[in-house]
Amino acid sequence: MSDEPILRLRGVTRRFDLDRTILSGVDLEVRPGELVALTGPSGGGKTTLLSIIGALDAGYQGQAELLGRSLEGLSDDERSMLRNESIGFVFQAFHLLEHLSVVENVELALWLLPHPVPPDEARARAAAALERVGLDGRETEPVGRLSGGERQRVAIARAVVNAPRLLLADEPTGNLDDSATDVVFSIFESFRAEDAGAVVIATHDRALAGRADRVLRLREGRLVEDQSQEVPG
Repeated sequence: MSDEPILRLRGVTRRFDLDRTILSGVDLEVRPGELVALTGPSGGGKTTLLSIIGALDAGYQGQAELLGRSLEGLSDDERSMLRNESIGFVFQAFHLLEHLSVVENVELALWLLPHPVPPDEARARAAAALERVGLDGRETEPVGRLSGGERQRVAIARAVVNAPRLLLADEPTGNLDDSATDVVFSIFESFRAEDAGAVVIATHDRALAGRADRVLRLREGRLVEDQSQEVPG
């Protein structure tokens, strides 16, 4: 497994007007196999940083690279392609389509690729992703019948079905109980171990952050702490 950074930021600053700086001079590297927790108070810049890392926000100053490729100057289509092929997103609110089945929600990520995957292959890949998150046999169920933890597992399956190198999660366990949180975090651990990918989780949950390999703390837009930690095996 290459140790070259999946993600590299240098002096990343984000201002929304002359008096409002959300991020200020952030330097960061994330390497394959790392599971990183991004913490800090609300309004500290966590979601903005994830948006920049995920090639969703181009209005920053500084340098940002993903897989050795600069994000600066990319067109909207190039950013979209990079997201679809290399980044998986998991959100607190799941963002599933209620009128689609479990497997169709996962297939959606394959339908959005620049070169759509043939239907039979898309169904097979989606089913394999659902098996990874423990939902095999539930493919044809409406997502409306699922619990919150099961919905989040569908969202994770959708995020990893394209085999991304980077998985970004914004408060992914904020709506879940402790048992469902454990399951979701175990899936993240499996992804970074088995796929040699990196995971960055923005969270207010101190217990969840304590299980990460590394904890970053943002305060008032500045990275004030970057601490590696021993995680009990």
